[in-house]
Amino acid sequence: MKIITLTLNPAFDVHCGIPHFEPFHENLAVITAREAGGKGVNISRALTLNGVDNLALVVLGEENGSDFKRALDADSMKYLEISVPGRIRENITLHADDADETRISFTGFDADDSLISRTEAVLLPYANDDCIITFTGRVPSGISMESVKSMLREFMERGAKIVIDSRSFSKDDLIEIKPWLIKPNQEEISYYLSREIESFDDTLLAAKELNSLGIENVMISLGSKGALLVCSEGAFTAVPPKIEAVSTIGAGDSSIAGFLAATKLEKSPEEALRTAVAYGTAACMSAGTRPPLPCDVEAIYEKISTNKL
Repeated sequence: MKIITLTLNPAFDVHCGIPHFEPFHENLAVITAREAGGKGVNISRALTLNGVDNLALVVLGEENGSDFKRALDADSMKYLEISVPGRIRENITLHADDADETRISFTGFDADDSLISRTEAVLLPYANDDCIITFTGRVPSGISMESVKSMLREFMERGAKIVIDSRSFSKDDLIEIKPWLIKPNQEEISYYLSREIESFDDTLLAAKELNSLGIENVMISLGSKGALLVCSEGAFTAVPPKIEAVSTIGAGDSSIAGFLAATKLEKSPEEALRTAVAYGTAACMSAGTRPPLPCDVEAIYEKISTNKL
């Protein structure tokens, strides 16, 4: 099975360290990491590091796209590119010893529906019943949701399985498309259903509701408590061991990677959930948006408890 990730709105994730942060004054910081990021890129990087073949399609701004490609090459990623005028955006996160982290996000290149047409043209030859295509992250400003949904429907009509992890989609959008997999957290599931989802029982009911409306796999991340999966084979939970988290950035993307990695090996839904939680938890043990290390994935996998509800 071919796994393809789509990143329409990539970013450079720049992490800086500083012992003392003083607002309204000049602060001298040290860059601790500069990663080529974006949710689809994060999924592909996690798969690649863990030996799972995949292909990333990335939209690159012409002004700094070469830097982005060098970062992808350094991680031995396989990718296709679409070039557009402008710059890839940057997200700067300031980690201070004595203050909460501060994040500054810059705008990137402009986009319109012609980008969706170009993306569809590149991916259509790959779309078949032996392919999974991920659509993750927000729909870039200037691109209509209708053009995105039209593209995803075209992929599905050719047999491709679609993964969506994006707050740009409403509940009605998800019901219309009926993706193969979604991975919201409890905050996002509350947004989709327009009601507060706080308790585990509420979360389970919400997942069952979305599954009954045609979404084949509803995987809801529960933070340090693991994840819940509702699918045609039932409802499952996976609980990881306690760890010392270094960074939770990109953990959700890694959990998607784990689910896809297990699916590629034709594992059961329960095993796919277990692998997803292993990837996501292991990602929290790496700094910044770095992917989970295979040794950490393996060690955590053995300690995860799963349960069919």
